[in-house]
Amino acid sequence: MQRTFLITGASKGIGLALAHRLAERGHTVIGIARNPSADFPGPLHTLDLSERAANDDLAAIVRGSDVDGVINNVGLVQAEPLGDIAVETLEEVMRVNLHPALVAVQAALPGMRTRSWGRVVNISSLTVLGSVQRTSYAAAKAALVSFTRSWALELAPTGITVNAVSPGPTETELFRANNPIGSAGEARYLSGVPMGRFGRPGEVAAAIEFLLSDDAAFITGQTLHVDGGASIGKSLL
Repeated sequence: MQRTFLITGASKGIGLALAHRLAERGHTVIGIARNPSADFPGPLHTLDLSERAANDDLAAIVRGSDVDGVINNVGLVQAEPLGDIAVETLEEVMRVNLHPALVAVQAALPGMRTRSWGRVVNISSLTVLGSVQRTSYAAAKAALVSFTRSWALELAPTGITVNAVSPGPTETELFRANNPIGSAGEARYLSGVPMGRFGRPGEVAAAIEFLLSDDAAFITGQTLHVDGGASIGKSLL
């Protein structure tokens, strides 16, 4: 059956890879992104979700699109060492990562309840297990995991599932901008991945796509790590 899915943070990386996978299978894909993308396979609304007023526009788009599923992929990272973290920074990172997720899901709920079918996937991060200079970001992504578990419990009888996907280091434009090939940052991240390579956006998108499918109807409240084994430890080989 063809469905309608809304993706935030949709113009690049994992969000764009997921949009293409869903569109190839005949689904309607609606994107939310700060910048336009000619490569997006569906309607793409340019919204800067770091602005508080954008949440009202986001809710209106969700309600007007009658979406079957929401993928909360937008995020904001502010890397700062402990001792230099401003409360305002923590508040901003938490707001950008969490407020749009809450707004989009609550706007989509009435339609999902009516159809007795819905999917929510929250994109978390490997950093929730501990990462230097990621206090604010890791806290926000951990809160998304908490959202996932609480919402899943509330919605379990309704036909609406809520899950999270937690990617490890992934070959996106943003990752490479901060960790160029041959850099110390690249080496540090790579040393923590037992498979010895970075993930590809399409690999993470495939995991999200499964959780959006009818085949995943009995899975809810779970966090799926897509990280080459990084969440289970370092290889001794």
